[in-house]
Amino acid sequence: MKLSRHDAAIRLDIPLEMAKRNGLPPYIAEEALAELDANPPAWLAQSRANRTGKRPVWATLTCEVCGTVEKVRPKKWWPEFTYVSCDNHDLDELPEPAAGTTREFSYGIGTRFTGVVDA
Repeated sequence: MKLSRHDAAIRLDIPLEMAKRNGLPPYIAEEALAELDANPPAWLAQSRANRTGKRPVWATLTCEVCGTVEKVRPKKWWPEFTYVSCDNHDLDELPEPAAGTTREFSYGIGTRFTGVVDA
């Protein structure tokens, strides 16, 4: 089975830009990806060595209402979301905020999500 460069970048836990820059083909066989992961070239080994763990390379967004999942590159400005909801739902389908909290929305999260922060 072949994977897209995007899926390979997620599996290798590297940015898509890095995958392109270092010659990962548009589609790669699972076996070739496993070999690359097991015996990383210098650029991949260096990338892994430079990780501080402060910010993840990929974030998983999961809709609170229907469970739709999307892997995206997190942005520095994203707060810690209480919920995320995909654009298929009205925001009133989310659980009510706790008493005494206010609700703020961040639109345009990933390709189709709204982030919700109850504070």
